[in-house]
Amino acid sequence: MHSVGTPGMWAAFIALVIVAIVVDLLVLRSNGPHKVSAREALLWSLAWVALAAVFNLGLWWYLAEHLPAAAADRVALEFLTGYLVEKALAVDNIFVFLMLFSYFKVRPEFQQRALILGVIGAILLRAIMILIGAALIARFHWILYVFGLFLMITGAKMLWAAGDESDVKENPILGFINRHLPLTREMDGEKLWIVENGKRLFTPMFVVLLMIGITDVIFAVDSIPAIFAITTDPFIVLTSNVFAVLGLRALYFLLADMKERFHLLAYGLALVLMFIGAKMLLMDYYKIPIAISLAVVAATIITSMVTSLLVPPKHLRVRS
Repeated sequence: MHSVGTPGMWAAFIALVIVAIVVDLLVLRSNGPHKVSAREALLWSLAWVALAAVFNLGLWWYLAEHLPAAAADRVALEFLTGYLVEKALAVDNIFVFLMLFSYFKVRPEFQQRALILGVIGAILLRAIMILIGAALIARFHWILYVFGLFLMITGAKMLWAAGDESDVKENPILGFINRHLPLTREMDGEKLWIVENGKRLFTPMFVVLLMIGITDVIFAVDSIPAIFAITTDPFIVLTSNVFAVLGLRALYFLLADMKERFHLLAYGLALVLMFIGAKMLLMDYYKIPIAISLAVVAATIITSMVTSLLVPPKHLRVRS
């Protein structure tokens, strides 16, 4: 499969991600467990977005030196569109994380460690899934149609279920964990397990971390096919995906209190998935320009967010 990524570009990207994660871990360690303020979350979110923007600018500059200008512009737009799609779909992850933390009563100062470990796990899992997906697409072109149909169905199901409240305690995966792992019901700070009477017992924090990892895999099944509709270049797919995931922890603390405020966002994300699925199904008949795809995705997400602010949730309208 053709890719703009050279061995040097792959090495530079991997090094940049490792440095970013190490810096994040060092800052987390130096600050210690604490409740993240809105200002801190905003500054970190802006820093992660700036890092992705600098990477894309550097990618565009490098490609402009080695490829025709139009090709460099196209790749940069593909990265930007993929990043925006992954960032938007990550919001659903954030709301699930919020439910998990609330259900297990994880104190705000202990949520950071679970999130950053979840981010590291998500990057590794997504890298594996993307490379497998790229290999399958290179060998079996028709898989793109399967991805497109899957996204259409997923988007329709999300649209139908939007607004429904999820109940964590009825989750079958959580039920399986409760039945098969030796657990303690008491939270012990950030510890993942304790030893009691010579027996290792896993804490609720371990269950939270496990559920975060499983949740991300489930969401990746939607988001990874979505980005393959934008580009099949493994380098652009992986880099845009990873940069979107890197800022997940900061984005969580920025949006954690805004679930009700953006109550219509789920509808917007569902429409985005359906649009991308349709784009994938039509690719051999009409290739929607990447600039139009970017505009549609951005407009849909922004419209759903603005409409959420203008139209209050049903229960608030009933009270008023």
